[in-house]
Formats: sequence, structure tokens, C-alpha cells
Amino acid sequence: MKTQTSSIRVLLADDHAVVRAGIRQFLEQAENIQVIAEADDGEMAKTLIAEHQPDVAILDIQMPKATGIEVTRWVRANQREVGVLVLTAYDDAPYVTAVLQAGANGYVLKTAAPREIIRAVRDVHTGNSALDANLLAKMMTQIAQDKETLPAEKLTKREMEVLTLVGKGFTNKAIGVQLGISDRTVQGHLAHIFNKLQAASRTEAVMHAISLGWLSPDLV
Repeated sequence: MKTQTSSIRVLLADDHAVVRAGIRQFLEQAENIQVIAEADDGEMAKTLIAEHQPDVAILDIQMPKATGIEVTRWVRANQREVGVLVLTAYDDAPYVTAVLQAGANGYVLKTAAPREIIRAVRDVHTGNSALDANLLAKMMTQIAQDKETLPAEKLTKREMEVLTLVGKGFTNKAIGVQLGISDRTVQGHLAHIFNKLQAASRTEAVMHAISLGWLSPDLV
């Protein structure tokens, strides 16, 4: 799991220059956060992420050339060490679901207070999930309503141990160390967990497990 002993290097992608300027201002006033690059469309975001390898990429959803969801999918396919925080005005459940399925680590609304966005950046950097409280409540309600569509197959004891550590923000390597197993074995357990919970991301798997009462809500 990453620590915050050095500056968190952030890429900021939003097609509105005024919005980027405002976010950049309060982020750089925070301790140990540095905005290293800005993009005004999705394709530029991809280019700059590949070039600068930021710790965290903050993405809007609706951007020219490529959406934040598309950029998130690209990041997960090509730059797996980059944390993704979606910062948007959209609070509709389908957007949240799509973002989480794409593999984002966090989803925060632009109406959030600066301190909440700063905390979300820090959470994503350390491997934790960062979800707006109101959005989390909406998603948990929806998942609970759809619970009958979720598989009834229980996770094994080892799979629960892995998922619990995922919820606490541990990386695959750190989970392997904790449990005395290899990274490859951790990946195998995660694949089974995702399949059983019909989840496409670590955050989504944790949320489903919470909705089923298998994990504590305090993990998110």
C-alpha cells in the first residue's frame, strides 16, 4: 500500500479551463499534492498520463474526443499503477455504475467541498475507494434492490480474506505478503471474486459484498 511520504503527483483533465484552475488552486494549497499536468480533452489526458505517469488522474466524465469513462478503461488496460478519481457533476446511478465498472478508484461530485476532494485524492493514492457519501447511499440502495440478481454463491474463506484486504486498500502485492501467497494467487482469487459477485472492479466487488452483509460499510 502506498504512503504519503512524497508529493502525490496529479493529472487534472476537464474541458473547462476555469474549473481546472479552481481545482488546481485548492489542490496545490494542500500538503503533498502537486498538479503536474492538465488536459482539456480525453485524448490529451491519455497522452499526458502515458508521458507523466501521475499517481492520480482526476477526470471529468464528459470531455471531447474521449469521455472520462473511456479514459478510465484505457488507464486500466495500459497504466495500472495510476489511481483514477472521477470528479463530475453527474450523480445518476448509471454513470456511477459505468465509472466503477470501468475500474475507477473514486467518484466525487464537483459540488463537494475542497477538503472532501483533497481527501478523495489521498484515499485513491493510498489504494482506498473514494465515493461521495450521497452517491454511496444511492448505490447501496440500488444494489440492495437488485440483490436478488446477485449470485447466491458464497465466497471461500480465503476469498473473503482477500476481499477484506482489498476493501482496506491493500495492493495485490501487499495482500500476498499479508496472507503468505503469491501475487498470481491473489489475482486468481480476485478473478473468482469478481465472477461470483458479477463485479468489474475492486470497488464494485467491495460494494456488492457490503450490500450482501459480508463486509462492514466502514471499509468504504
